[in-house]
Amino acid sequence: MKESILVIGANGQIGTELVEELRHRHGESTVIATDIKPANAALEGTGPFEQVDVLDTSGLHEVMRRNNVKQVYLLAALLSATAEQKVKTAWRLNMEGLLGVLDLAREQSFKLFWPSSIAVFGPTTPRDNTPQYTITEPNTVYGISKLAGERWCEYYHQKFGVDVRSLRYPGLIGWKSEPGGGTTDYAVHIFHEALRSKKYEAFLSEDTMLPMMYMPDALRATIGIMDAAADHIKIRSSYNVAAMSFTPKDIALEIEKHIPGFSISYKPDSRQQIADSWPRSFDDAAARKDWGWRHEFDLAKMTDDMLVHLQHPVM
Repeated sequence: MKESILVIGANGQIGTELVEELRHRHGESTVIATDIKPANAALEGTGPFEQVDVLDTSGLHEVMRRNNVKQVYLLAALLSATAEQKVKTAWRLNMEGLLGVLDLAREQSFKLFWPSSIAVFGPTTPRDNTPQYTITEPNTVYGISKLAGERWCEYYHQKFGVDVRSLRYPGLIGWKSEPGGGTTDYAVHIFHEALRSKKYEAFLSEDTMLPMMYMPDALRATIGIMDAAADHIKIRSSYNVAAMSFTPKDIALEIEKHIPGFSISYKPDSRQQIADSWPRSFDDAAARKDWGWRHEFDLAKMTDDMLVHLQHPVM
């Protein structure tokens, strides 16, 4: 029986594009997409899809058994801003979901990817060129769950030999799917509003600098760490990965080069406090040294590509 790849949480911003890229590389029938909800419009009819809750460990086990799954990408989670509104739901989904899949990986010996986040850092963390190893005192539900998850991943690797791999994602920007409730989502919304009305009201202040990454780079990083030889993965908690850092003002100025007359205004809300606790830039030297991570997109190149695809989408 041929081996398969499973993506849990496939309807999300990352999952939708990851499934597409994995199917392009490995074949449609090889990649099994799952989510608690029915397949979204982008995934419907494109390959195998199973509706299953990540907290239903026995259901996941059955999907894995039937499909001879040897790689799992666990993306199901409640993101930063949403998690602050649904504290216990977020903790249960983010933590119990991971622990259940780690137990399955221990039993079935599949390779597991689990995403961490810049949210593991907090207001006491050095904010510029944040090191791989530094103070991690998050003050959000999402950050606390991601930090705990990093420790569990390393524990399961050290104690049980689970081949788990992880990246601390910065803010992710893409054009193919809607954002999922994160603090960095303004950097996706702004493109849609620029094309629709030539104006945008940001929920962060103009000088709020955060590390960001364009989705094609995020996909290359995610698949890259999974494809790397096991002995090249020196860090089993989670790797810093970086591409660019910018502010709402920076991205607005870049968009204005393409859309003359575009204007931005600022009305910071509760997400400002979250953003103020996160790094402004990342040191990802360990990922570059250990398994050869390299980004391709900067702000200018990403802005050009986003606007081209949003105006002329080819899915």
